[in-house]
Amino acid sequence: MAKVRDVCRHVRSKNAGPYWVTFDFFFDGPENFEKYHASPALAPDLFARLYGTDPALVKHIPVADLDMVKISYPRATPQGGVEERDMHSGQQYVRVLDVELD
Repeated sequence: MAKVRDVCRHVRSKNAGPYWVTFDFFFDGPENFEKYHASPALAPDLFARLYGTDPALVKHIPVADLDMVKISYPRATPQGGVEERDMHSGQQYVRVLDVELD
């Protein structure tokens, strides 16, 4: 089974304002984008399990012209709050690199 790291040329996470985190999965071509962008492995349940968010609030936005998908979820606490450990959410993507896609 292919992992995210095998089919994406770039994966990043970042703030989408003080209350949201967004992930960008840039696939390494249109073939892998078509094959994997709607994979059940990247479903809201993954983000609920890994990041403790409500799966009903996860947004999945494919951008075919760029062979990428953007997935966003609300932060558990606002950016810069007392419980903050990654102010810019720049390290959050690491957990998804080894997710196996079907």
